[in-house]
Amino acid sequence: MSVGISYGEKAVRTVLVYLVVLVLLRWGGRRELAQLNTFDLVVMLLLANVVQNAIIGPDNSVAGAAFAAAVLLAVNALVVRAASLSSRLGRLLEGSPVILARDGQWLPSEVKRSGLNRADLDVAVKRQGGDDVSETTSVSLEPSGSLLVSLREGDQAADKNDVAALQAEIAALRQQLTHPGPGSGSGAGPR
Repeated sequence: MSVGISYGEKAVRTVLVYLVVLVLLRWGGRRELAQLNTFDLVVMLLLANVVQNAIIGPDNSVAGAAFAAAVLLAVNALVVRAASLSSRLGRLLEGSPVILARDGQWLPSEVKRSGLNRADLDVAVKRQGGDDVSETTSVSLEPSGSLLVSLREGDQAADKNDVAALQAEIAALRQQLTHPGPGSGSGAGPR
Protein backbone atom coordinates (compact mmCIF):
# COMPACT_ATOMS: atom_id res chain seq x y z
CA MET A 1 0.00 0.00 0.00
CA SER A 2 1.56 3.29 -1.12
CA VAL A 3 0.75 6.56 0.61
CA GLY A 4 2.05 8.75 -2.20
CA ILE A 5 4.82 10.68 -0.42
CA SER A 6 8.38 9.40 -0.32
CA TYR A 7 10.50 9.77 2.78
CA GLY A 8 12.73 12.18 0.87
CA GLU A 9 9.81 14.44 0.05
CA LYS A 10 8.57 14.16 3.62
CA ALA A 11 12.00 15.27 4.88
CA VAL A 12 12.04 18.26 2.51
CA ARG A 13 8.48 19.21 3.54
CA THR A 14 9.43 19.00 7.21
CA VAL A 15 12.45 21.26 6.75
CA LEU A 16 10.48 23.81 4.71
CA VAL A 17 7.57 23.93 7.17
CA TYR A 18 10.03 24.24 10.08
CA LEU A 19 11.71 27.23 8.41
CA VAL A 20 8.38 28.89 7.54
CA VAL A 21 7.05 28.51 11.10
CA LEU A 22 10.39 29.70 12.52
CA VAL A 23 10.23 32.86 10.39
CA LEU A 24 6.56 33.47 11.27
CA LEU A 25 7.17 33.08 14.99
CA ARG A 26 10.32 35.21 14.80
CA TRP A 27 8.39 37.89 12.92
CA GLY A 28 5.36 38.08 15.14
CA GLY A 29 5.60 35.61 17.96
CA ARG A 30 7.60 37.24 20.76
CA ARG A 31 4.39 38.48 22.35
CA GLU A 32 2.92 34.98 22.13
CA LEU A 33 5.97 33.62 23.90
CA ALA A 34 5.84 36.33 26.57
CA GLN A 35 2.22 35.84 27.56
CA LEU A 36 0.53 32.74 26.28
CA ASN A 37 -3.11 33.61 26.96
CA THR A 38 -6.16 31.67 25.77
CA PHE A 39 -6.21 33.30 22.34
CA ASP A 40 -2.52 32.69 21.77
CA LEU A 41 -2.86 29.07 22.90
CA VAL A 42 -5.65 28.53 20.36
CA VAL A 43 -3.48 30.03 17.61
CA MET A 44 -0.52 27.83 18.55
CA LEU A 45 -2.66 24.67 18.61
CA LEU A 46 -4.28 25.51 15.28
CA LEU A 47 -0.89 26.34 13.80
CA ALA A 48 0.36 22.90 14.78
CA ASN A 49 -2.68 21.28 13.19
CA VAL A 50 -2.42 23.36 10.00
CA VAL A 51 1.24 22.53 9.38
CA GLN A 52 0.76 18.84 10.16
CA ASN A 53 -0.81 18.16 6.76
CA ALA A 54 1.92 20.10 4.99
CA ILE A 55 4.51 17.86 6.61
CA ILE A 56 3.02 14.38 6.36
CA GLY A 57 0.47 14.82 3.55
CA PRO A 58 -2.00 11.95 3.27
CA ASP A 59 0.31 9.57 5.18
CA ASN A 60 -1.29 9.00 8.58
CA SER A 61 0.88 6.03 9.46
CA VAL A 62 2.86 5.79 12.68
CA ALA A 63 6.05 5.25 10.67
CA GLY A 64 5.41 8.39 8.61
CA ALA A 65 4.71 10.47 11.71
CA ALA A 66 7.76 9.07 13.51
CA PHE A 67 9.97 9.85 10.52
CA ALA A 68 8.66 13.43 10.27
CA ALA A 69 9.12 13.91 14.03
CA ALA A 70 12.70 12.62 13.84
CA VAL A 71 13.48 14.97 10.94
CA LEU A 72 11.88 17.87 12.81
CA LEU A 73 13.93 17.20 15.95
CA ALA A 74 17.13 16.79 13.92
CA VAL A 75 16.58 20.04 12.01
CA ASN A 76 15.82 21.87 15.25
CA ALA A 77 18.98 20.48 16.88
CA LEU A 78 21.07 21.60 13.90
CA VAL A 79 19.55 25.09 13.89
CA VAL A 80 20.02 25.49 17.65
CA ARG A 81 23.63 24.29 17.39
CA ALA A 82 24.37 26.64 14.48
CA ALA A 83 22.78 29.57 16.35
CA SER A 84 24.92 28.83 19.41
CA LEU A 85 28.12 28.72 17.33
CA SER A 86 27.41 31.93 15.40
CA SER A 87 26.30 34.95 17.41
CA ARG A 88 25.20 36.67 14.19
CA LEU A 89 22.98 33.73 13.21
CA GLY A 90 21.72 33.52 16.80
CA ARG A 91 20.66 37.18 16.74
CA LEU A 92 19.05 36.71 13.33
CA LEU A 93 17.05 33.66 14.41
CA GLU A 94 16.32 34.54 18.01
CA GLY A 95 16.41 38.33 17.97
CA SER A 96 17.79 40.73 20.54
CA PRO A 97 16.31 42.00 23.80
CA VAL A 98 13.95 44.96 23.50
CA ILE A 99 14.19 47.56 26.27
CA LEU A 100 10.64 48.41 27.40
CA ALA A 101 11.52 50.63 30.38
CA ARG A 102 14.61 52.56 31.37
CA ASP A 103 15.36 54.49 34.57
CA GLY A 104 11.90 53.89 36.02
CA GLN A 105 9.95 55.01 32.95
CA TRP A 106 8.12 52.95 30.34
CA LEU A 107 9.21 53.60 26.76
CA PRO A 108 5.75 53.92 25.14
CA SER A 109 6.90 53.34 21.56
CA GLU A 110 8.73 50.12 22.49
CA VAL A 111 5.84 48.88 24.65
CA LYS A 112 3.42 49.50 21.77
CA ARG A 113 5.74 47.87 19.23
CA SER A 114 6.09 44.77 21.43
CA GLY A 115 2.32 44.20 21.43
CA LEU A 116 2.25 43.88 25.22
CA ASN A 117 -0.06 45.95 27.37
CA ARG A 118 0.99 48.03 30.34
CA ALA A 119 -1.19 46.11 32.81
CA ASP A 120 0.64 42.86 32.00
CA LEU A 121 3.99 44.62 32.25
CA ASP A 122 3.06 46.10 35.64
CA VAL A 123 2.18 42.59 36.84
CA ALA A 124 5.58 41.35 35.63
CA VAL A 125 7.33 44.06 37.65
CA LYS A 126 5.34 43.08 40.76
CA ARG A 127 6.09 39.38 40.25
CA GLN A 128 9.79 40.17 40.22
CA GLY A 129 9.70 42.13 43.47
CA GLY A 130 8.94 45.71 42.47
CA ASP A 131 5.90 47.80 43.32
CA ASP A 132 5.86 49.64 40.01
CA VAL A 133 8.08 50.65 37.09
CA SER A 134 9.54 53.60 39.04
CA GLU A 135 11.55 51.06 41.07
CA THR A 136 13.28 49.64 37.99
CA THR A 137 16.48 50.46 36.19
CA SER A 138 15.28 48.53 33.14
CA VAL A 139 12.64 46.13 31.88
CA SER A 140 13.41 44.15 28.76
CA LEU A 141 11.57 41.65 26.59
CA GLU A 142 14.07 38.87 25.98
CA PRO A 143 14.25 36.85 22.74
CA SER A 144 12.73 33.89 24.61
CA GLY A 145 9.66 36.00 25.36
CA SER A 146 10.43 36.35 29.06
CA LEU A 147 10.45 39.73 30.77
CA LEU A 148 13.63 40.64 32.62
CA VAL A 149 13.11 43.26 35.34
CA SER A 150 16.14 44.93 36.93
CA LEU A 151 15.23 46.71 40.16
CA ARG A 152 17.10 49.67 41.61
CA GLU A 153 19.57 48.72 44.34
CA GLY A 154 17.40 49.79 47.29
CA ASP A 155 14.22 48.27 45.87
CA GLN A 156 15.49 44.74 45.32
CA ALA A 157 14.05 41.91 47.34
CA ALA A 158 16.31 40.22 49.87
CA ASP A 159 18.54 37.50 48.49
CA LYS A 160 20.27 34.59 50.21
CA ASN A 161 23.23 36.77 51.25
CA ASP A 162 20.91 39.36 52.82
CA VAL A 163 19.07 36.66 54.77
CA ALA A 164 22.37 35.09 55.91
CA ALA A 165 23.65 38.48 57.11
CA LEU A 166 20.45 39.09 59.08
CA GLN A 167 20.63 35.61 60.61
CA ALA A 168 24.22 36.31 61.70
CA GLU A 169 23.17 39.61 63.30
CA ILE A 170 20.29 37.92 65.14
CA ALA A 171 22.63 35.18 66.39
CA ALA A 172 25.10 37.82 67.64
CA LEU A 173 22.30 39.70 69.44
CA ARG A 174 21.06 36.48 71.03
CA GLN A 175 24.60 35.74 72.18
CA GLN A 176 24.87 39.20 73.77
CA LEU A 177 21.51 38.82 75.51
CA THR A 178 22.22 35.37 76.94
CA HIS A 179 25.89 36.01 77.86
CA PRO A 180 26.35 39.70 78.63
CA GLY A 181 29.98 40.74 78.91
CA PRO A 182 31.60 42.83 81.69
CA GLY A 183 30.28 46.36 81.94
CA SER A 184 27.23 45.50 79.91
CA GLY A 185 24.97 47.55 82.14
CA SER A 186 23.39 44.98 84.46
CA GLY A 187 22.62 47.80 86.87
CA ALA A 188 24.12 46.06 89.94
CA GLY A 189 27.54 47.73 89.86
CA PRO A 190 28.79 50.72 91.93
CA ARG A 191 27.72 54.20 91.08
